[in-house]
Order: sequence, then structure tokens, then C-alpha cells
Amino acid sequence: MLTTIAVDAMGGDNAPAVEVEGALQAARDLRARILLVGREERIREELARQGVPNPRKQRLHIEIVNATEVITMEDPVAQAVRRKRDSSIRVAARLVREGKAHGLVSAGNTGAVMATAKLVMGTLPSVDRPALAGIFPTLKGNGTVLLDVGANAECKPEHLRQFAIMGGVYSRSILGVRSPRIGLMSIGEEDIKGNDLTKETQNLLKETPVNFIGNVEGRDIFTGDVDVIICDGFTGNVILKTSEGLVAAIMGLLRTELGQTILTQTGAILSRQAFRSVKKRLDYSEFGGAPLLGCKQICVICHGSSTPKAIRNAIRVAREFYKGNLSARIESELSEMSLARK
Repeated sequence: MLTTIAVDAMGGDNAPAVEVEGALQAARDLRARILLVGREERIREELARQGVPNPRKQRLHIEIVNATEVITMEDPVAQAVRRKRDSSIRVAARLVREGKAHGLVSAGNTGAVMATAKLVMGTLPSVDRPALAGIFPTLKGNGTVLLDVGANAECKPEHLRQFAIMGGVYSRSILGVRSPRIGLMSIGEEDIKGNDLTKETQNLLKETPVNFIGNVEGRDIFTGDVDVIICDGFTGNVILKTSEGLVAAIMGLLRTELGQTILTQTGAILSRQAFRSVKKRLDYSEFGGAPLLGCKQICVICHGSSTPKAIRNAIRVAREFYKGNLSARIESELSEMSLARK
């Protein structure tokens, strides 16, 4: 049976062109059925513009589900989620809740997507707050999972403990890490460093049956020596946005320097190959989007400025989550640990 993913076709900055192209890539490359959710006329126009007026004729498993409303980046989140009941993100979430899709992907208003996912799909019984998990490239080639990267600006120690468990399940099930090393983001490696939140969380994690290696610092994100790092969503979002800006700056500097440097033909070829290799390793679109861990069903949230490649890979991530039965694994581990603590 094909995995079915509902894609919010109206969510991104360049919707629906990017979402349609990403869905077409996913339908060609992956064993997945895509439901494009949004204003049907605009989606059909975009499919025709991209040379696929009738996906079925090209044996592509793509269908359109009409939704008459759109939640924009400017809309007040709480009001829009309640009032726009036929918005593309709400219709997509409803398709997942009703079992017509196995997961959803959206590059729309992050707050609205999170609120809709929690409202329509619900959270796991043992989860107090879902968390957004981002993956960061490392020097060793493996990815470091950082959560929360923006869902919860303020957290309690128990929330961070749950993030550690969810991040560990994600790292094992999706990234294949046998025993994920879990670190707590702080301002120093010593136990006495940090604020009240990190100190209390540290004590909790020492009592939790996870591979907790202690405090880590910002520089540890990229070394590959820790597999999962937990923090509150305010800190995580600052780290995420700073890292994205730094990557863009580094790639721009490299491009400029390569353009100004006189190289032999062989040296130029090698330099371009190295540049492309580094660019691929640092490219966020390779990871698709950030999954919202802790929901009953699968939700992957992408950048508003996502490329078609990012949408395609977000669909791949959602498909992997479904195949790996990730939500059930998270609930199982959280409930077992809760019983053990009692």
C-alpha cells in the first residue's frame, strides 16, 4: 500500500508553485501518494504550467483536495485557526485525522500549523507539549537532532525530559543511532553551570533511563559527538536561525573567494567539486523540514521559503515516520518511563 501524504499546497511563500513541484518530485521518486490541499483552480493551473495537467496519465499518484481558505503569515494564529475551518492546513490535518492520509507537510505559518496539528490531530496521551525537532549537519557526517527549535518558548524541566525521550526515539528509529547520546544545552559542561531550568532538568535526566552525557555547549552541535541536544524552544529557535544565517554567509564568502581566485583547470574542477560537496552537506533542504514530535499523527513543518527539493524531502521524512511507526514508539517509551517513576 502506498503511503499517503497530505501537502498544504497554499502554505509557503511561493505557493502553490513550490509545493506542486515538490509533490511531483516526490511522486516520481518515492512510493508515495500525494494529496495536494488548497484552492483547486490554482493547483490545476500550476500543474498545467509545469507540464502535468493530468497526473494520472503520467502514472503519478497525485490528487487535489479543495480548500477554499488560506492562513497567511500575517493572520493572528489563534483567530485564524478557529475561524478558517476550510483553510488548506486545517483540511490537510483533517484528512490525516480521518485516516485518509498518513501524515501532513506544510510550509505555512508555523504557529498556525502547530496549533492546527494539536487541535485537529491531538497529542499523545503521555506528552505535555509537542516539540519541533531540527537536524544539524556535523563534521562526522551524522546529524545532530536539536529540540525544541521553536514550538515552546518557555519550558519546565519535565517538558525537557520528555523532549529527551522523544529525541532519542527519533534518533534511533529514523537516523539509525543504536544508543543516542543525549546532551542538555547550557553555558558550560560543568554540572554547576546553567540556569534553574537546566540544573533541574539535569537532575531529572540523571534519573531517566536514557544515554544522558551531561551539559553541552553551542559548539557541540556540529562536532558529531552528541546525537540529541535538548533545550527550550526560544533557545533552539535562536540557534536554528543563527545557524542558517551563518551557513548562508559562509557559502557566500566561499563563492566570492572562488570567483576571485586564479586557479589551474584541475584546481578549479577540484574546488568546484569541494564547494558543491560542502553546499550539499549544509543545505537545509536535504533534511526537508522539522517534524512536530508528540502529536498523535505525523506533521512535518517546512520553511516558508522552502524549495521544491525541501518539500520533496519533507514528504520523504513524513513517509519514513509513518513506516517507522514513530508516534507509537514515542508513546510507548514515555508511558513505560512514567510507570517506572511511579
